[in-house]
Amino acid sequence: MKSIYSVHPGVLMTRKWVGELKQKTGRSLEEWLKHIKKSGPADEKERRTWLKEEHGLGTNTAWWLAERSVGKGEEAGDPDRYLQQAERDVDKMFSGGKAGLRPIYEKLLKLGLKTGKEAKACPCQTIVPLYRNHVFAQIKPTTRTRIDMGFALGDMKAKGRLIETGGFAKKDRITHRIPISSVDDVDDEVKHWLKVAYDRDA
Repeated sequence: MKSIYSVHPGVLMTRKWVGELKQKTGRSLEEWLKHIKKSGPADEKERRTWLKEEHGLGTNTAWWLAERSVGKGEEAGDPDRYLQQAERDVDKMFSGGKAGLRPIYEKLLKLGLKTGKEAKACPCQTIVPLYRNHVFAQIKPTTRTRIDMGFALGDMKAKGRLIETGGFAKKDRITHRIPISSVDDVDDEVKHWLKVAYDRDA
């Protein structure tokens, strides 16, 4: 089944990293994992330190290898597993008390993906970011009755239903939002800001 979601850029980065590991460190991922199990300390935290001190690995590499050595983070480098997890994350986000938000979410997602040819949705556990080159918008079920449609609009002045999130000052990508409580709230104004945010990320 083809997913409507796209693989998160972080997954592709991790995949590239795994591909270059042997060339950069002299061992492939499998070889590292074998070596860690055979010669490394038992604990994940100690393994991180050991990889940095004994093997001179960078912080991120040591962190990630230690994590993988205890069986965590496998979907991080596997596009298929990421997409399966993405579907599960979205189902979980819109279940229980937030199940009523699903139709609003579906409409926002469709609209977001139609904003431009390069628009893609890459779900996380609590939000669904929309990417072009970077995140240009995000769908976030904030309460049981409201989804916040977030936009990356830089230091633009808020007008209409647009609310500033304080994100610009905090250097967040998402700087504005429109609260949405019904399918009817997904209107031309939302479409307009999606397009503006998408075009800004060209």
